[in-house]
Amino acid sequence: MKNNIPNKIHIIGSVGSGKTTLARELSSKLNVPFYELDNVVWKRHKEHEDIRRTEKEREEYLNTLISSDTWIIEGIHNEEWVTNSFRNADLIIFLDTNYSVRTYRIIRRFLLQKLGLEKSNYKPTLRIFFKMFKWNRHFEEIGKPKFYNKFGKYDDKILVVTNKKEIENYFN
Repeated sequence: MKNNIPNKIHIIGSVGSGKTTLARELSSKLNVPFYELDNVVWKRHKEHEDIRRTEKEREEYLNTLISSDTWIIEGIHNEEWVTNSFRNADLIIFLDTNYSVRTYRIIRRFLLQKLGLEKSNYKPTLRIFFKMFKWNRHFEEIGKPKFYNKFGKYDDKILVVTNKKEIENYFN
């Protein structure tokens, strides 16, 4: 591994781009805790529906996470409330996975979750399944350009990745 390993990593990408998988792998390899932005947005409840945090709660919770010395944050979000995470990150990994690969992963994930072979933080319903395709398209058309327009100023610490080999090359 490189000598200059980042202590604070923000991973962004679309639904199905591999954010959570990469965060989990880096967390294990680097011994750094990882956090999903979806779990910052939502208070998770096993017995009933998740509850959306207020904007203030969400911001306070994220700021608590990023105030620690080491972290990996992953999520699709690039709205104003995540600005501090991008600002404080040593490395921003932008997963620019091929659109068709992401589409395949959305379908595969849904089937695995429905069969009980893959865990999820939410109930895998058809409604959520179809929304993922909508979110995938939205990220491609709006989210990606928005990210570059808003956070391109951090170009010196953005690593754009299109495949797993590029991540391995960076950390080896």
